[in-house]
Amino acid sequence: MKKKLFTSLGLMSGTSMDGIDLSIIKSDGFDEYTTIIDQYFKYNNDIYENLITLRDRISNLADLTKYKSDLDELERKISIFNAETVNNVLSKNNLNVDLIGFHGQTIYHNAKEKVSIQLGNGNLLSQLTKKKVVFNFRKNDLANGGQGAPLTPIFHQLLEKKFNLGQVIFINIGGIINSTTISNNQIISASDHGPGMCLIDEWIRKKMNKRFDTDGNIAKTGRINKIILDQALDNFFNNENYDNQSKNKNKSFDTKDFNFSFIRGLSIEDGAATLTEFSAQIIKDIIDSKLNTYNKAKVYLCGGGRKNNFLIDSVREKNQNIKQIDELGIDGDYVESQAFAYIAIRSFLELEITFPETTGCKIPCSGGVLTNNY
Repeated sequence: MKKKLFTSLGLMSGTSMDGIDLSIIKSDGFDEYTTIIDQYFKYNNDIYENLITLRDRISNLADLTKYKSDLDELERKISIFNAETVNNVLSKNNLNVDLIGFHGQTIYHNAKEKVSIQLGNGNLLSQLTKKKVVFNFRKNDLANGGQGAPLTPIFHQLLEKKFNLGQVIFINIGGIINSTTISNNQIISASDHGPGMCLIDEWIRKKMNKRFDTDGNIAKTGRINKIILDQALDNFFNNENYDNQSKNKNKSFDTKDFNFSFIRGLSIEDGAATLTEFSAQIIKDIIDSKLNTYNKAKVYLCGGGRKNNFLIDSVREKNQNIKQIDELGIDGDYVESQAFAYIAIRSFLELEITFPETTGCKIPCSGGVLTNNY
């Protein structure tokens, strides 16, 4: 019997905090899916500046209470922005959707405290769009002993099936680097690994008042400080929380877990170059450790960091066979927004979205909160 197909809209806001990725897909929540729309919508300056300011101020649970009124107001603005975006897209394209998967904007994540806060009011979004909304995807996983991240591996498995990739490694270079490995017998394993673009973006934002280093062009003009880089990598790789898949001690990170204090005193260009190479070396280590076990696996890069040419050129110095996920006909900017559209369907069907091998949860977990507030 053919499974029911759902039309689902996914909304994702990443650590760059500059806007939302919107995707509409059609899927049965199992092994079938097609893409309908992928679009990006930039936050207005008011939302962006407030997000950056509040993220910089919030470093612990007490800060969430201290800035509660500011967070509530910002959450309202973000939810309205998302609602207006959804309504405009659906109206313009004469489309209807069964579900909205609303990730929201992460402002604080600490798995040890079992707390992960995403700004975004699912009830308000449902009210304003007149749609069923699934949100708060991480709560159930955290309650069941998981790290609450990463959440995209179940979607990566769908991609493996759709394109018949076989043994494959997906490396997402967002603010945080995470990877998903799918073995020949369909076992999924995943983990966060360390800073991807978050330190580079913060350095550029604070030093140049720009949002990021486009194509790695600033880093290209700098020189990597080898002494500082080697010391930083030594400290990082020998940290007890580092997970290179032989150790398995920490599977999720917040951007606040890292800082660029080790490159203070460098020029803007040299700092950018050194930070970029720092992230490149982490990715190289992931690939090396994975290929030691999965030596025939294909490697695909996704996330915004895949566009940083300086970073990717460094990664490819060691392995020329790394591919961009775009080569599969998927826009690598929208893997996560498509993923949350897919996860929303699985959540609605009460299917598992996280697993012991992906987040460290005790048993496979469903997740997400469904609201029908209209």
